Amino acid sequence: MQNWTVNVILAIVWAVVPMLAFGLVGETIVRWLGKVGLPVRLILPAVLGIPYVLVSYPSIRLSWLVLYLGLPVVIAIFLWRARLVDREQKGNWRDFAILLFLGLAVDLRWFEPAWPVPYHVVNKLILLDSGLYGFLVIRQLSNVGFDLQIRLTDLKVGLRELFFCAPVVVPLGLLLGFLHFRPHAPAPITALATLAFTFFGNAVPEEIFFRGWMQNLIERRTGRHTALLITAVLFGLAHFNRISTHFNWRYVLLATIAGIFYGRAWRDNHRIAASAVTHSLVDTIWTLWL
Repeated sequence: MQNWTVNVILAIVWAVVPMLAFGLVGETIVRWLGKVGLPVRLILPAVLGIPYVLVSYPSIRLSWLVLYLGLPVVIAIFLWRARLVDREQKGNWRDFAILLFLGLAVDLRWFEPAWPVPYHVVNKLILLDSGLYGFLVIRQLSNVGFDLQIRLTDLKVGLRELFFCAPVVVPLGLLLGFLHFRPHAPAPITALATLAFTFFGNAVPEEIFFRGWMQNLIERRTGRHTALLITAVLFGLAHFNRISTHFNWRYVLLATIAGIFYGRAWRDNHRIAASAVTHSLVDTIWTLWL
């Protein structure tokens, strides 16, 4: 089932729209949903699992259906409890339990068997949307900084950290044999398309998770510098199986170092856009020339 059917297109749109909505008018959404009764707010995120129904129809499996409709609700309930017992937002065990679950679900590909190749990317979007709803609408976690209306300061900070990061990561990657310089001039449209896809499809989701949620919460417990290092290490470890089936220590090391600069970009003004600029440019340079 690799055809671009109407159902598949609707599923992708359904999964992408919540991320874009939170990134463009997130505060309005939070205010509007704040006027809705709590039971409705807790049940509403079940609609985030509808893309599974659209892609899988008519071969829907009950176990996966229950998972995708129920998981966003469970996340919302957990984060509602976290909000009740941690009104100062110091970070509750439920926050970290949700992050651990989401991180492992993506890295270990727990739910990908539910999806025909290549549509498992929709799974990641559903998990991201569920987290966004839970942390922004229910938990109302501050300083996440998810705003897709990119500011000039985001570009300045993002480019600054790129200039700090590249002279460290690129020579080390070449020395380790992980990177290989490929001098060529890609077509401008190819370069722009690669950058746009990397920004929205890879950098933004990862920066929301690792910086907007994880570093943000750890920082409240350990302080800025320790949180930066812990998050960078966890970010690096999350790449252990990205391009191989074994533990790729070179990738983990380079991703950890890069994660320090991504974290620095985010914490400058608590802006996902800034760290996503650095992240997407690093990945685009790697894709096109290394």
